[in-house]
Amino acid sequence: MRSAGQVVRSAAATTWLVFLMQESLAAALRERRPETRQHWETLLRTEPVTTPLGHPDSLVHLIDWTLDEIYAALSHPLSRQRASHHRPNDHSSADCSCGGNPLLRYFAAGEQAMREALVLSQVALLDLDPLERDASFAELNLVLAEISRREIEAFCSVCGLGNAGLNAPARSRDRQATENFGGV
Repeated sequence: MRSAGQVVRSAAATTWLVFLMQESLAAALRERRPETRQHWETLLRTEPVTTPLGHPDSLVHLIDWTLDEIYAALSHPLSRQRASHHRPNDHSSADCSCGGNPLLRYFAAGEQAMREALVLSQVALLDLDPLERDASFAELNLVLAEISRREIEAFCSVCGLGNAGLNAPARSRDRQATENFGGV
């Protein structure tokens, strides 16, 4: 029978091991960066283009910067602490009222590329604990949701369409445009 002290030491050792496993998984994910970047670009080019800013040639230059943001967030210890305080699949992504934000499709392609890269990295680590595997996937989802929400909201804040977006009835958009330009 274990004493309370032994259980605490065991729990502390387990926490420490999980931290090391996360670092090894993050390193394995970073090693896959060239393939992940190429896959992200390929997925981005398969998405339908709905606006000139949504053209893949306009967005591919963001991939390296976004990968830097993702890897930095994954390697920062606070991201692991945040992951335990949020629901793992809480994708409180930004709401784009008009649906025309080109970053919506950009981040959808990126999320798919990053998730696939993580799964391939996990497969390569034969001794990866199932709990660690799930926690790493949840952490990646958290980081992806935070970065995509931040960037989508920033774009939407300067968009100008707001509530009179593409999904609003045409009559409402026409009325608002008339009011904005001093019409009757």
